[in-house]
Amino acid sequence: MMLASKENAAKLAIASVSFLVLIKVVASILTGSVSILADAVHSSLDLIAALITFIGVRVSGRPADEQHPFGHGKAENVTSVVVVGLIFTAAGIIVYTAVKRLIAGASLELIGIGIYVTAAAIVINILISRYLVRVSRSTDSLALEAEAAHLFSDVLSSCAVLVGLIVIRVTGLNIADPIVALLVALVILKVGYDVLRKSFGGLIDVKLPEAEENTIRSCIMEHGSELVGFHELRTRKAGSQRFIDLHLVMPKNASVEKAHRMCDHLEQDIENRLPHSSVTIHVEPCSIECDHCYVSCNLRKRSP
Repeated sequence: MMLASKENAAKLAIASVSFLVLIKVVASILTGSVSILADAVHSSLDLIAALITFIGVRVSGRPADEQHPFGHGKAENVTSVVVVGLIFTAAGIIVYTAVKRLIAGASLELIGIGIYVTAAAIVINILISRYLVRVSRSTDSLALEAEAAHLFSDVLSSCAVLVGLIVIRVTGLNIADPIVALLVALVILKVGYDVLRKSFGGLIDVKLPEAEENTIRSCIMEHGSELVGFHELRTRKAGSQRFIDLHLVMPKNASVEKAHRMCDHLEQDIENRLPHSSVTIHVEPCSIECDHCYVSCNLRKRSP
């Protein structure tokens, strides 16, 4: 499917969010609702975030070069951190505006328009965020994952706005409008914190999840009859690219050719199970402690 690439998914997010910003700004002007205005501010930052995400996925997709021998994967982590900054900014603006409205007070007009626009925004954002989640999982894109989370926070905030507008229309309690806006800000802050924690993991080279490291160990230990063992396993991730290095212990009398074939096989096996992996293996000879070894080799056969 043509749209199932990181760049095209980012373009779709930009187009959809641009439309949402337009209709929310118009609705906030017509109704005078601070909660719709807060939602419009949130969507405006969504648009900026979508543009930044588009740039991030384009940069991260560039191949390794002389200046960046490990590729450009961390561009997605940086992009995610920038998006989080925008999320926190949106929350701050919403809190400020809502508090002012609580102090000053104001009545709303044309609430029906606000309800219809907010409901439409919810449907659009649900569809786009779910699509971005699917693409982020298939491409292992942290930037798209962050953008999907950002859009989903917009869904939550729009739901709160919709409920608030319905309450105001039924009861006439205009104070519900800024209160809902403050609740929206709390939701946005929680989403921002979750994305920030994950983004920093890649920037400071946190190891791969335990399940993925166990997959690597499993790939190696499947060849327990041909190799002595391994140690010094180190892993990290930059964007969608995984980096893995380890020390592989081979029988002391194994030929260079045999050791090379084993390394090639393990690298391919790991790549098949963990896509976008770059594997570096350092080969070491065993210490001829045959009592602790299960490898069938000439040295073991000659041992007492």
